[in-house]
Parts: sequence; C-alpha cells; structure tokens
Amino acid sequence: MSDLLRLTDDGLYCEAGDFWIDPWRPVRRAVITHAHADHARPGSQAYLTSSEGRHVLRLRLGPGALIEAVPYGQPVTMNGVRVSLHPAGHILGSAQIRVEYKGEVWVVTGDYKTTPDPTCTPFELVRCHVFVSECTFGLPIYHWPDPRTVFAQIHAWWQANAAAGRASVIYGYALGKAQRILAGVDSSIGPLLTHGAVERVNAAYRESGVALPATDYVGGVTDKARYRQALIVAPPSANGTPWVRKFGDCATAIASGWMQVRGMRRRRAVDRGFVLSDHVDWDELMRTIQATGAARVLLTHGYTAVVARYLQERGLQADVLSTRFVGDADDIDAIADKA
Repeated sequence: MSDLLRLTDDGLYCEAGDFWIDPWRPVRRAVITHAHADHARPGSQAYLTSSEGRHVLRLRLGPGALIEAVPYGQPVTMNGVRVSLHPAGHILGSAQIRVEYKGEVWVVTGDYKTTPDPTCTPFELVRCHVFVSECTFGLPIYHWPDPRTVFAQIHAWWQANAAAGRASVIYGYALGKAQRILAGVDSSIGPLLTHGAVERVNAAYRESGVALPATDYVGGVTDKARYRQALIVAPPSANGTPWVRKFGDCATAIASGWMQVRGMRRRRAVDRGFVLSDHVDWDELMRTIQATGAARVLLTHGYTAVVARYLQERGLQADVLSTRFVGDADDIDAIADKA
C-alpha cells in the first residue's frame, strides 16, 4: 500500500485527496499549517487554513490569494479524504493537519509548541498512525525555562536600562514571537514601541481578536526622549542596521530558543539573550511523539537524523522527511523587511 502522503517536487502531497500540505511551489490546492514564510508560499490557486489564521495568512499572501478558512476540528472532505485542522500552539492560527483515508490517520504538525501562549490557541494532542513532526530543537540540551521566569528577566533588564537612560531593543520574529513578547511583558514599566514589520502583524493579530497592549510605531514617535524608557520590539533582521542607530545609546537583546546555547548571543551580536521559543523542546517533543500513539514517525525541520536514530533505538519506525526550507530563520520576506 502506498503512503497516504508522499514527497513530490512541489512538497508533501496527498494523491488520494489531490492537495499539498505547505507546498514549496505553487499548486492547485494548498493546506497550510501556519503563515511563516517557510510554510506558506505564494502563487497557489487555493489555500485552506484555520479561521484563527485567516488574517495573518492574508498578510503573508496578499489580497489576491483565494483563502478558505475553517474552524479548528471542522472536517473538510477532498475526494473522499477527510481533512481537519487542529491547534498547534506555535503562533496565531497555527494548525496540525489531520488526514484520514480508509481508516488510516496521518498528522502533520507544521511547527508546534505545548507551552501556553496567550496569543494563540493551545496545542491539541491528536492521535494517529503516522506522525509528521518538526524537530527544530531536537537535541537533549534544549530544555525551556518557565516563561514567567524569562519575562521577569526581560523586565529586570528593561528597568535597568531605563534607569541608565538607555533604550531597550529586543528582537523577535515579526510574526509570532514579537506578539508573544508584547503580550507577556508588563506594559506599566514604560512605552512599547515597534518596528513597522511588527506593527503590521500586530494589526492582523488585533483584527483576529488577540488582546495586545497599546503599541506605537517607532516612525511616528516625535518625542525622542521616549526611547530611553521604552521597550522597542523589532525583527532580528533589523539588528546592526541604520534603523537601530536612531536610538543612540541602547541595549539590545534577542528572544529565541537558540539562546539556550552558550555563544549564540555573541554570534547574534546582542547584549542579552532570553530563552523563549515557539517550538517544542526535547522533552516536549518526546512526550508528544509518545502520546500520539503513532507507530511511525517522520521527522522534518531541524535535527532530523539525531531524533530519528534516537527513536529507532527505542523501537519506533522513524525516518527523515526532507524539506526544502529549514525554517526558524529571520523572517526576511516582504513583511519583515518593509520597515
């Protein structure tokens, strides 16, 4: 019996249903896990996404894209194949794609995390026969601290900078991480200012019903003294650019799971690194794989060979599923780089 999903030159394809999941190139029908650029590519004839993710996917793909949005858990039938989207907890609208045909169930996670996040619906475990999982941080060294501890660290850093009269610039991906930062910080400490890329995504989040604190676009600030008390949120691609130099003497930081590794902060040329990830860590990855009940696991995005070997040694059928896009890099597409 052939696989329900298989790789083609265009990406992961369901032949029985005639659709692709997160295709790499334009196709007839694309089912999208979430709106990050390595998963949502422009040019396809039609897209299916979660209702929660409709506005951010529109921001990604533009006004001309044909987007159908369905609530989490509501099945759509394509040529006899039952497809439903379930919360992945990664960013707003992120979904695991459940594909069922003739009693066989596959689940494609896209990117996911099981840690609570006020800016998106929490991860939902979906049992299946075959589990297609990311493993961006698939090494035992990756173990995330409690987000409350991380935000307390960010607050202390911000307050110390403000006391010294320095602006605080924190970098996080414009779609997802930036909004998680804004939703998690104490806005009573000082003004929250944003890079244009972040502010555009903020608007899509607010339109989707996500509660974010009040923010001001940096380009509209006339009183430059506000910089010294502010937390300024920007995408990583802004680091080292003339945009940052407008703040004068400033402290810089980045929020990322990569900050778990010593030396990453220096490589990113920032003053501080805060460990805040929108992906599962090693323990979450292992618990989730076991809880799905899947007898077969396909691994993508990250330390695929390491995780596959680890699971094989424990009796699971595990293999690497190649991908064209590695993910979790700076969001350097049109959204991130326009301002």
